[in-house]
Amino acid sequence: MTEEIRHHRRASLSRATSESKVDLTLDLDGTGESEVSTGVRFYDHMLASFAKHSLIDLTVTASGDVDVDAHHTVEDVAIVLGDALREALGDKHGISRFGDATVPLDEALVQAVVDVSGRPYCVHTGEPEGQVYVAIGGDSGPAYTGSLTRHVFETLAFHAQIALHVRVLSGRDPHHLVEAQFKAFARAFRDAVAIDPRETGVPSTKGSL
Repeated sequence: MTEEIRHHRRASLSRATSESKVDLTLDLDGTGESEVSTGVRFYDHMLASFAKHSLIDLTVTASGDVDVDAHHTVEDVAIVLGDALREALGDKHGISRFGDATVPLDEALVQAVVDVSGRPYCVHTGEPEGQVYVAIGGDSGPAYTGSLTRHVFETLAFHAQIALHVRVLSGRDPHHLVEAQFKAFARAFRDAVAIDPRETGVPSTKGSL
């Protein structure tokens, strides 16, 4: 059963609008390899970090109106990533369902909790006042604005159909604050989608997720 599940937990999706074009492929049962190019260098770094710590193989190629700002491209990649995660999970047979991780990055500390519930919900709390206005990177392309972090997680939760709680417990450096969130989400999601050898069906009393 496990080998059959592993073989099928993949997805390849594309999305094109007047604002962006996104091509994305992932394998839930990979080794964390990634090739990411969105035109927003800091976002590339965050997605590569997500892949590495979730052990999801991830390839993303995106082009968009980054001459306006990073928002459309960041959002549209999150839409496609969420849709692909949902597709790769299939009927969620045999998964652990819940994941909880607390991850430090120097002075920053973040907890993320995931329920692969089929009911999208996102709670995002604890960022320091002013984090939403911070611009990270931008020397060789558009900056990543701190306000995008919550938007990415809300978008992922909605499109992947998961419940996601992200709590920033402490932190000061804007880069660390964002990266710790992506790493904590990665580790929590990794545990939630892991195959539980004792689970013979779908982990829900309803019989479906």
